Amino acid sequence: MALRLIITFTAAPGKGAELAAAFRERCAEVAHEPGCLQFEIFQSALDPDKLTLLELWEDEAALAEHAKLNATRAPFPPGLRAGTPEREDYVYSRTR
Repeated sequence: MALRLIITFTAAPGKGAELAAAFRERCAEVAHEPGCLQFEIFQSALDPDKLTLLELWEDEAALAEHAKLNATRAPFPPGLRAGTPEREDYVYSRTR
C-alpha cells in the first residue's frame, strides 16, 4: 500500500530560498529511486522560510530503502534549517 509523507521544515531566518534550492537538487536525485512516486519541495508563498516536502512511496519497503540511502547522503549545508522538522505519515488512498 502506498505511503504519503508530509514533512514541514522551517528555514533559518531569511534562508528559505537557499534551503529550497538545496532540496530541489535532492528531489531530483531521490525521484529516480525505485518506488518513489513523488518527492517535491514547496515553499510557502506567505512565509518564504516555511517549506513542505511531499513524498509518495509505493510501499513501506521502498520507503525503507530510501531511508538507507538517505543515511549515506551528505547533509545539507549547516545553518539552513531552524528547529526540528515535523513529519506526518499517511496510508495513501485516493478519494477521487
